[in-house]
Amino acid sequence: MESTRYRIQLNDATQGVGFRPFVFRLASTLALNGYVQDSREGLVIEVEGAVDRVAQFIDRLACEGSLAAVVTRDIDTSRTRSHVRTGIPNDLATCADCLREILDPSDRRYGYPFTACTACGARFTITQRPPYERALTTMRRFEMCDVCRAEYETPSNRRHHDQSIACPACGPTLSLPIDGIVGALRRGSIVAVKGTGGFHLFSDARNAAVVARLRSRKACDARPFAVMMPSVAITREYCVTDQDEEAALTSPAAPIVLLRPRQLSDLAPNVSDPGRLVGVLLPYSPLHHLVMRGYGAPLVATSGSVSGEPIATDNVEARRRLGAIADVIVTHNRTIARPCHDSVVRVGADGPSILRRARGYAPLPIDVAHDLPRALAVGGHRRSTVAIGVGRQAVVSQHLGDLDAPAARGGFEAAIYDLFGTYAFEPDLVVADRDRGYASRQWAEASGLRLVAIQHHHAHVAGCAAENGVAPPYLGVAWDDGGLGDDGTVWGGEFFRARASGFERVAHLRPFRLPGGEAAICEGSHVAASMEWEARGAAALEGRDDAAALAATLTSGVNAPWCTSVGRLFDAVAAITGVCPLSRFDGESAFALEAAIDPREQGHYPFGDGCIGDWEPLLDVIAADLDHDVPIGTIAARFHLTLVDWIARVAGRVQAGAVVLSGGVFQNAFLVDRTVTALRAHGHTVHTPRRIPANDGGLSFGQLMLASDA
Repeated sequence: MESTRYRIQLNDATQGVGFRPFVFRLASTLALNGYVQDSREGLVIEVEGAVDRVAQFIDRLACEGSLAAVVTRDIDTSRTRSHVRTGIPNDLATCADCLREILDPSDRRYGYPFTACTACGARFTITQRPPYERALTTMRRFEMCDVCRAEYETPSNRRHHDQSIACPACGPTLSLPIDGIVGALRRGSIVAVKGTGGFHLFSDARNAAVVARLRSRKACDARPFAVMMPSVAITREYCVTDQDEEAALTSPAAPIVLLRPRQLSDLAPNVSDPGRLVGVLLPYSPLHHLVMRGYGAPLVATSGSVSGEPIATDNVEARRRLGAIADVIVTHNRTIARPCHDSVVRVGADGPSILRRARGYAPLPIDVAHDLPRALAVGGHRRSTVAIGVGRQAVVSQHLGDLDAPAARGGFEAAIYDLFGTYAFEPDLVVADRDRGYASRQWAEASGLRLVAIQHHHAHVAGCAAENGVAPPYLGVAWDDGGLGDDGTVWGGEFFRARASGFERVAHLRPFRLPGGEAAICEGSHVAASMEWEARGAAALEGRDDAAALAATLTSGVNAPWCTSVGRLFDAVAAITGVCPLSRFDGESAFALEAAIDPREQGHYPFGDGCIGDWEPLLDVIAADLDHDVPIGTIAARFHLTLVDWIARVAGRVQAGAVVLSGGVFQNAFLVDRTVTALRAHGHTVHTPRRIPANDGGLSFGQLMLASDA
């Protein structure tokens, strides 16, 4: 019988998900010889045997069961293949088998909060350097007991080569037992608990007084808190869910999912403003499952930090930084290799979109269609991420937060060197935003590397196009709160015709002054006043206490740059309608306007006839509607549908085929869903961000895509 030998090399996403035991069992079933092992180049399989059986092996390897999802590169049937150095696998939520064990009084892992197997558990947050082997993780200090060792060495066991294997006899331990944590929560305490990627601050989500105390201590006045629910069944009691939302909640990534709250529930009103979306997550580690089973009710689960600072990960650091916030601090003795927040997802008509890419998704690489330069992309200033290009893969860091605080900038720099170390990466250049006020740009300038500056909104649309495999020509729509434009003004309501030779700006929002610059993010009434002043002159400011100062600012233009931001237009409309007079956090006005929509409304407002979106007639008719007591839900819907109509009109005028939507404004599910429907009705194909955030968390990826063209 003719025999053959093949060498197969797969990407690093196969690590830590039970792949090697699967390969062993498959090869044994087909009577094939060889080996499978992790290497610094990826997962390597050598297989030898009868030609037909090897062919079956390759087919089943790529297609069988859920494993098809992790084989993201074609299998190479040649004897050698170059491949990028392996990275680190992502963390996975507790699997059903491990959950059964920790809830079974007869099982030796009953109640053990660090139970894991090859199908679940911490990986990214415990691996110090690749490959994913126990000696290179923070589990190396925990020597396996004889029983765990036997499981680890038995190919038929689901813990065969599980690098995080542990049990009560040999693994990590908590500083406070589960019943102690539950008891503290029942007494109304705020409890800081060390998890997989950092500390959470837990409190009873039904107790408004406790939530208020947490807000005060954390210095978080208004931003919605995430809520951990004990189960899907209890989630349904508090929120309206659909099949796709529940699928996202229960996926191995187990992200926070934005859900519609039910009108009548005992959730404290200060967890999230009534009527607006609630961020819900389910328990994703054995520790969470045990706490939630014991408590049996929703808990606030917010990051363990003062607002604006990085999440705490170290025991000593947590006691210092969280001691004034938490009444009880619960630690464990397994070191966290790197901080990692919970991911955030929103589900629209076309499926889920990632709004914050962290635990469960990072650091899985994203395959692209062309070789990338050896570049480091440092993103923006808000919702920071960094990325590197390795062959035809983009590796994007976990969410790093805003870069205002020195500690946040330290975490940003640490993430850069973490990527360098993980991939043995030495960049030839650094890619940054054109805005020299960004901390990321300042770091790039000081790095000594050759600097390539990419326009903010070009990066937004290029990233979305690359993620979706869209090549020029296409129409890119980039709407956000603002970024430095080519002409030195603040852009954020832009349309670009993307060609192989670059970007041509073909439409935009009518410019207006942004009084106070960045401060205008909070003051929607100032934005509205600026627009009225631009349309009607000084008479528009009559009756305002700050009329003189505002007129002086707008006339001189000092600290009042010209702006075309759709995000700021949302601020103005939210202020005029009273839906959100003052934005207490970035994006609040947009969330409030979307929450106010009456979905039955089909009308829209005038917005100019050409490619320039003219807000003046829109604001005039909104004012008339308010005078005639038109319901706010109707006005909010008409405003959104006006923007939908504008996109469709511009796409028709420039004869676009493919349309790419990106930028923070497109986190709005109503806007995206209606825009996609309208564009498809006119024959356009439409692409939106899925694996990379539409907001500035996707900038580093987009910068990387444009680095080779700069």
